[in-house]
Amino acid sequence: MVVESKFVVIGAGALGLASAEALLRQGADVTVLERGSAGQEASWAGGGILSPLCPWDYSDEVNRLALRGMALFGGFAEALYQATGIDPEYQRSGMLVLPPSDIQAASTWCAKHGMNMEVQGGRVFLPDIAQVRNPRLMQALRARVDQLGGRIVEQCEVKQIVEGAGRVTQLVTTQGNFGADAYIVTAGAWSKVLLGEHALQADIKPIRGQMLLFKFDAPPLPHILLQKDLYLIPRRDGHLLVGSTLEDAGFDKSTTEEARLMLLRRAIALLPVLNGMPVIQHWAGLRPGSPGNIPTIGRHPQLSNLYINSGHFRYGVTMSPASVEVLLNVINGTPQPFDVSPYLWH
Repeated sequence: MVVESKFVVIGAGALGLASAEALLRQGADVTVLERGSAGQEASWAGGGILSPLCPWDYSDEVNRLALRGMALFGGFAEALYQATGIDPEYQRSGMLVLPPSDIQAASTWCAKHGMNMEVQGGRVFLPDIAQVRNPRLMQALRARVDQLGGRIVEQCEVKQIVEGAGRVTQLVTTQGNFGADAYIVTAGAWSKVLLGEHALQADIKPIRGQMLLFKFDAPPLPHILLQKDLYLIPRRDGHLLVGSTLEDAGFDKSTTEEARLMLLRRAIALLPVLNGMPVIQHWAGLRPGSPGNIPTIGRHPQLSNLYINSGHFRYGVTMSPASVEVLLNVINGTPQPFDVSPYLWH
């Protein structure tokens, strides 16, 4: 027996659940398949800084999607909160970029893109940079998909994509066969493996990132702190996240003592009060790495009912509202907010 839907979304991370939520709001019938537990991979593991770390270090292709996502995120988070009662804790906490940083490049970029910036004693402060609490965001998205009548099937791994006459006809999974009018791959780091020969130019691979968590009675910092690739993110309730590594370790999600010590040493240098404090949690996630941090969004060039929204590397949560907007415009044949040719599937 084949379970039929209008859409099958493969992967229940930020991109998968946000894609499903948007389709459900359009009135579509949606089933989401998740190989593990919904929202428990990279989307859960990330820090939730809603910006490329230093946007002036990234290409226009990355910033185009990121800036659109950043502009949409406040409304996106608020709508989820209103609908579900789960607060994703979206807040404009600002980000202080410590030296070494290129103040001239930052100033030029911010002026060009209309982003507020202050220079404070050789440090760059970006007051409008926001953050979101990833696990809460995933809980809210999942609740919203449930609320709108979407089906989420967990522990359901896709084993085969069955095709015929230029279309996907069904998916063979560990929980039976699923058919749909259209299929959307949002499987993050697993997308290329899942697609196999159909991946084409979607060159996506896992890049491990490790994080540490501390707990204070009150937030120890008034804003996000960034130095090179190390960031400290204060949450409202006194939790402090420290991240993160970039490791090409395949699909290995284990944590290492080496990374723990490196993150700890660098965090203590920025915030000495951490010295001697217990690490509450140490975890790793697998980001969907892609060349130049540029995701693939769009329709498969050979299989007319197969779509992808994946490969966002470090910025899946940041880009999610914009990526979903682009994907739905492709599906619906409606105009795009900007040139989307860099993201299309080839």
